[in-house]
Amino acid sequence: MDSSQLPEDNDKAQAGSITLTDDQGRSLECYVEHSLSVEGQEYVLLLPVDSPVEIFAWQGDDEEEEAILVEDDAIVEEIFPTAQAVLSEQNLILKNTAYALTVAGELPPVEESELFTLEIEDEDADLEPEQLQLLATFYHEEQEYAIYTPLDPLLFFARFTKSGKPELLSPEEFRKVQPLLEEQLFNEVE
Repeated sequence: MDSSQLPEDNDKAQAGSITLTDDQGRSLECYVEHSLSVEGQEYVLLLPVDSPVEIFAWQGDDEEEEAILVEDDAIVEEIFPTAQAVLSEQNLILKNTAYALTVAGELPPVEESELFTLEIEDEDADLEPEQLQLLATFYHEEQEYAIYTPLDPLLFFARFTKSGKPELLSPEEFRKVQPLLEEQLFNEVE
């Protein structure tokens, strides 16, 4: 990013939104949910403006069917036009944004029959199952795919670099500052 773009980013931060950019140059517009300073470093809790979505490939037979998250950029690129078309039938616009796929538009109301619970297996952390709402299914080359949106908000923690650019915290950095951030947020809520 060149310095000519910095004033615009600062204006957005003051207006309550920030644009994150990934290594591939894709952007993600986010609302600033909370801003705090810890030990002289400015941190922000960000919520994407558009709704995040995840695409899963269904594999196996009916009894042992398993949803596998599609994370390979080449596969996402290949199925993106089809996913975009099925979502457009619901007046949703699929976007290949930084850090997450998102959809613009009004999500359908949550229906119990359309929910999927994703059990997250991580030996290092005791993670709660994630509830996802089905938006659409489609086939591409005889593979069934499903597009879901999480019911819980997708939040990002970022810090500002010396140049004023927001930068996501690495998992290691987040673990290091998490207790300080939680304490600060807890104190501000009281």
